[in-house]
Amino acid sequence: MSGSPAPIGVVAHYNLLERLEPSGPGDLYRARDTKAGRTVAVRLLPADFTSDPATLISQARGLTSLSHPNVTTLFEVGEHEGRVYFAFEFQKGQSLRAEAAGRPMNVRRAIEIAIQIADAVSDAHAAGFVHGGLSPESIVISAKGRAKIPAFELAAQGGFEHDGREARLRDYESPEEANGQAPDDRSDIYSVGAILYEMLTTRRPMHRGASAPSASNPKVPKEIDAVVLKALAPNPASRYQSAIGLAGELRAAISVLDQLGIAGEEEELAQTSTTSIRRVVTMAAVLLVFAVLAWWFWLR
Repeated sequence: MSGSPAPIGVVAHYNLLERLEPSGPGDLYRARDTKAGRTVAVRLLPADFTSDPATLISQARGLTSLSHPNVTTLFEVGEHEGRVYFAFEFQKGQSLRAEAAGRPMNVRRAIEIAIQIADAVSDAHAAGFVHGGLSPESIVISAKGRAKIPAFELAAQGGFEHDGREARLRDYESPEEANGQAPDDRSDIYSVGAILYEMLTTRRPMHRGASAPSASNPKVPKEIDAVVLKALAPNPASRYQSAIGLAGELRAAISVLDQLGIAGEEEELAQTSTTSIRRVVTMAAVLLVFAVLAWWFWLR
């Protein structure tokens, strides 16, 4: 007899089905929305996350207005037994960290992912939100290969106030955040640049100034270096001043790759396949010629 699995817990009208590995504070679950009849993800924040749950919920509800293919949809924010919860789109896939697998990614693929992240951040900035916690762990690559940012439930309009555990993942923070300043749009731009830098080199950039990605990965064209290093400028005033500007420059970089003839993985495989086919056809033609000659000599 088939049926839904027994819940391991209940939050409001969500049946918790499976505990997931969270990339942020609190507990994360795959859950069933018993009202809407859909699978969702539920994040249950620690009880000490904020001393003012009502304000947190009011601010966070503004996130439900975000609608972007690279931003996980936030369905609901509420309070359950003294703890704030977020219910948002459940996304199958793996983290960007898992996709990279500790090696330099294909240059074109890395830039395409960075464009998707920058587009998502641009949409959030336009709505008045700063993420402040981007990292390869907080970005999911869907089963269709699209980058999705499921941590926007932790984003803030001016920054959520909380008394408990730290909300942001610090590894990819900007120099100004490391110095205790509040993040702004340009801080997210730095984080996008830092993630792209690591996708290309497997290394994290230094706050005092990063070396060119091509110094670690010769497959990176020099033209791409300038874009990445501008995003990573230690001084926020020297960076791209908008995520949409960064996304535009990255799209131009894709055009540079096309002009330079640098193929993506799929194209490289296609070229390899075409070369193999040509070799087979050539060999078959040679064998046919030998067969005809042998037949002709036999008739004589």
